[in-house]
Amino acid sequence: MKDILNYSRDDLSQWLTQKGIRPFRAKQIFKWIYIRQANSFEEMTDIGKETRTLLEENFSIPRFHLENKEKSSDNTEKFLFKLEDEEYIESVLIPVKDHYTLCISSQVGCAQGCKFCLTAKGGFKRNLRPSEIISQIRDIRQYLISSQNNNKIANIVFMGMGEPLANYETIVQALKVMTDADYGLKLSEGKITISTCGLVPEMGELGLVTNANLAVSLNATDDKTRSMLMPINNRYPLDKLLHACKTFTMRPRNKITFEYILIDGINDTEEDAIRLCKMLVPIKAKINLIPFNEHDRSDFKKPSNERVSRFLQILLDKKFTAIIRKSKGSDISAACGQLKAKLLIEKKD
Repeated sequence: MKDILNYSRDDLSQWLTQKGIRPFRAKQIFKWIYIRQANSFEEMTDIGKETRTLLEENFSIPRFHLENKEKSSDNTEKFLFKLEDEEYIESVLIPVKDHYTLCISSQVGCAQGCKFCLTAKGGFKRNLRPSEIISQIRDIRQYLISSQNNNKIANIVFMGMGEPLANYETIVQALKVMTDADYGLKLSEGKITISTCGLVPEMGELGLVTNANLAVSLNATDDKTRSMLMPINNRYPLDKLLHACKTFTMRPRNKITFEYILIDGINDTEEDAIRLCKMLVPIKAKINLIPFNEHDRSDFKKPSNERVSRFLQILLDKKFTAIIRKSKGSDISAACGQLKAKLLIEKKD
């Protein structure tokens, strides 16, 4: 039984044509799945019984199993989904005024080994399929509908578990459904951000096939420190990464977001801030400073508020667009991987 969420509208049209069914039916099917949130083909009453039976015999329309959910005092909600193979992924729903930003995962675990990342502690299990990326959005939309919450998911950030560009082909496939403005999830490319630790070849390809925004996890201003924090820097050191950023294809008004996790005594000095400014002068950049989110599986510490503020001020004085990205859901398992880690600990106990 094939998961129909793995099919783009063009893919489904081709399958229907091969079965002797007029391809426009793909539009109707997509509308039922993504707009009307259908759970079965039997619900698709404007499609003939014979076609519905054929679809039922060949496809499924699965939903995730929600293993756990936590809600913060700031109304951030974190979802732990159990997959068919008993693996787990996390998604975070973040309230922003009258809409939501949804942070989604791209892999089960992560192979990049960044020292500050809790997800990396669990190692890499596998890539997500297109359906598993799409389902995070589709199912949480359904959760909002069932909760009678009229606020919409307006922004998607690929900043959950995994390295999105290490699952490049799947991300591109999922984007087709996510940005299908007529019958799919109807998300604007300009409202989708794909974060990367710095997979240079895939960065170049991504800019050619989508207008989604790019975020680069930078976190250091010299190769020695960055290689210590992020092993990917041994493959693609700063000069190669920054060149890829300079040449990244994007809309004229767009900027690349550089994420910089501030870690006490590691990368938070005034000298670091000054070097960061010099590095990013040739690039259309905006900077998110993220004070380290401490957890008990890391010895890294968050810098003082004064040190964070001083770092920010240096960037602002150099006319960069820069903010301190405040942690959402700090009273729940908000850092990526924490909710899964908590579940595994509970199961061991």
